[in-house]
Amino acid sequence: MTEPSRPADDLFAPPEPPARAPEPDPYRPPPAAALFPATESAPPEPQEPPGAPAAVPAGGGPVDATSASVADPATPGTPATSTTAPRTTKAARRRRPGAASVVALALVAGVVGGFAGDRVSDALDDGRPADAALPTSGGQDAGRGTAAGASAGADRPDGSVAALAADVLPSVVSIQVQGANGASSGSGFVLREDGYILTNNHVVAPAAAGGSAVVVFADGRKRDAEVVGRTADYDLAVVKVDVDGLEPLVLGDSDAVVVGDPVLAVGAPLGLDSTVTTGIVSALHRPVQAGDETGGGAATAFIDAIQTDAAINPGNSGGPLIDADGEVVGINSAIAQPPGAMSATGSIGLGFAIPASQARHTAEQLIESGHATYPVIGALLDTTYTGEGVQVSSGRQQGRSAVTPDGPADRAGIRPGDVILEIDGRPVTVSDALIVAIRARQPGDAVTLRVRTDGEERDVRVVLQERESE
Repeated sequence: MTEPSRPADDLFAPPEPPARAPEPDPYRPPPAAALFPATESAPPEPQEPPGAPAAVPAGGGPVDATSASVADPATPGTPATSTTAPRTTKAARRRRPGAASVVALALVAGVVGGFAGDRVSDALDDGRPADAALPTSGGQDAGRGTAAGASAGADRPDGSVAALAADVLPSVVSIQVQGANGASSGSGFVLREDGYILTNNHVVAPAAAGGSAVVVFADGRKRDAEVVGRTADYDLAVVKVDVDGLEPLVLGDSDAVVVGDPVLAVGAPLGLDSTVTTGIVSALHRPVQAGDETGGGAATAFIDAIQTDAAINPGNSGGPLIDADGEVVGINSAIAQPPGAMSATGSIGLGFAIPASQARHTAEQLIESGHATYPVIGALLDTTYTGEGVQVSSGRQQGRSAVTPDGPADRAGIRPGDVILEIDGRPVTVSDALIVAIRARQPGDAVTLRVRTDGEERDVRVVLQERESE
């Protein structure tokens, strides 16, 4: 068959031998040149007999990369001539019986002659288009890759995650704290336009103990912060920066939240500011201890928490938990860790937030007076008790009476050793659950406790008393 024609200036092929009359071949397939046409025509090559070897060796011996020997088919016995070819070469062709490799030879030759020739032509013409613009989507414009894309959330449908994030992020801050034991960071959000910011007590405790705090806004501005007030009992704190015209977030009604509601957790986990994660409200009224007595001077707080599967990590503390209306329903404060973990290792889908209704009351107290209060029943609990309900201590603890004389529990008839089974109809099984249920109320509120004394159960009404937070 006929090999594909080559342009006269084909640099990848050696000179061809003189043409000779084609020999008829009844088994010859269509010319390979029809499949790999060359850009120029050339005199037809001599017809090889069936069985000519392929141009690319397959498992054979090495091929000289700079020269190839070509036997003159027109003059049998003529010595082979050596021709130097740049970059590539062609294996020697010898006439042998058989028809196994004719098609392969023609196809490979077509690829080398056509494809490689095109590459040479491109290289000589520089191979670069005048306009390098790549295809764009229908939503892209001339401003692609600029700051225009940063506000794309504003064009998203109302209620979408992108739209909520665009509205909320300018009001969320990162808080960098320097204390005696080193540097740490957390999150917070704007409460009032005149510079009041809410965060966790355990975030700013080192600053309140002689350190310093700096607030970093979403636009990169940094301002020194002063601790206005804080409470370890609720793990909340308010700081103030000398900035006006801020956009505050609204503290929503966390009492209206139900399991399954969608939420966004916003903050600066691991110092990565303006981070948004999504999830749902996984559970309500989780008794959670937050804060850390060894982590910078913050005492343990008891929280009647909202549980969420939105990713919360170290550094998210103090940031807002946002509902579908863009309002704050919780303040991200703690995460669960597997048993045996000695420190926070990251989110496992169990995060906890202080309800916004509690945060509102406490923040108002801190702004007005620098202090906060919390409710008590005036009884100490036995944390070693393992039976049903929660037991009032049978004796004094650290010099304190089990039941405070003339306190709320004493007035209601509760005695040392009594077992509290329910609060307002909700069973309690551990002391933490009773504590957080009480602290979710306000001083002066009345609660109904179901109490068992010497095997007999009764309901008692207890009016909660106020105590100032440390």
